[in-house]
Amino acid sequence: MAHNVLLLFLSSFILSFNFLEAQMVPAVFVFGDSLVDVGNNNHLKLSLAKADFPHNGVDFPTKKPTGRFTNGKNAADFLAEKVGLPTSPPYLSLASNNGSFLTGVSFASGGAGIFVGTDERYRQSLPLTKQVDYYSTVIEKLNQQLGSSGAQKLLSKSLIAVVIGSNDIFGYFDSSDLRKKNTPQQYVDLMATTLKVQLQRIYNGGARKFVITGIGPIGCCPSLRYKNKTDECSEETNYWSAKYNEGLKSMLQKLKSEFKDINYSYFDTYSVLLSLIQNPTAYGFAEVKAACCGLGNLNARVACLPIAKYCSNRRDHVFWDLYHPTEAAHRILLDDIFYGSSQYTFPMNVKQLIAV
Repeated sequence: MAHNVLLLFLSSFILSFNFLEAQMVPAVFVFGDSLVDVGNNNHLKLSLAKADFPHNGVDFPTKKPTGRFTNGKNAADFLAEKVGLPTSPPYLSLASNNGSFLTGVSFASGGAGIFVGTDERYRQSLPLTKQVDYYSTVIEKLNQQLGSSGAQKLLSKSLIAVVIGSNDIFGYFDSSDLRKKNTPQQYVDLMATTLKVQLQRIYNGGARKFVITGIGPIGCCPSLRYKNKTDECSEETNYWSAKYNEGLKSMLQKLKSEFKDINYSYFDTYSVLLSLIQNPTAYGFAEVKAACCGLGNLNARVACLPIAKYCSNRRDHVFWDLYHPTEAAHRILLDDIFYGSSQYTFPMNVKQLIAV
């Protein structure tokens, strides 16, 4: 009996040792929208941007919906796996029960934007400003747990992932009010300068390593193809997404020149996702226009609700629903973020960022 207990103890010790050995950073803090939401919106009573019902999660290890807007895991899960950590849990699930923030936390929220008010059509989400407010409360907790120098050490070595901006672009083209106030160029410039303010707040809290993704070719998602008689991508939406990315890249370079100890990896989501859409077979995909889950033309007339049907071959679809990639597409994107060549990651990939 004692022998068995010792074996159990040893095997669990070895397991935990292996886990620690593989751990590349102390923590991952995630800011963003539905592309990386891991369940925050489940806790927002009024939000219309929810994924806590079937068929979401059909390929998740538990086979249950978790609040992720996809069939299985998303990029936030894959990033955590790569660095040897559990997925950063949703902040709103920890805030209520005094959970630990030592390996990171996710503030990402479906419908969120860089601007406050972007989320109005979803009634409720955590805009980026609010996410950064919550981050400040997490820093206070870390200071209490580790002391201020311990907390600063943890934050300076942790990864800060920021995946946001798509909803702001969608919002602009959906709102005649916004279009009256700003030209598209003014609007995308304002997105970049507004994001810079929030990144500075995160930096001031002690963060030094940022993983920032550009916006994808969101004009190619099933919901926008559906609005096009020919099922083609919305060229205008794609054009301004790319324009925003240009502004984002130059803003990050300015930020680095102002704060020498910031390091970042910018990921060109636009080029990689467009490559998946234009050369699907090279990546193992067969369907790039239609959503896997939904109803009507391109499965885009009705969203991925419980009444919708979903495809049996999720692995060969780029899109899961009206807006979001499948687990298979998320996995490819994250591999490129982590190991990608200088063609897609600037000025370094995440693996290089961790080593800095």
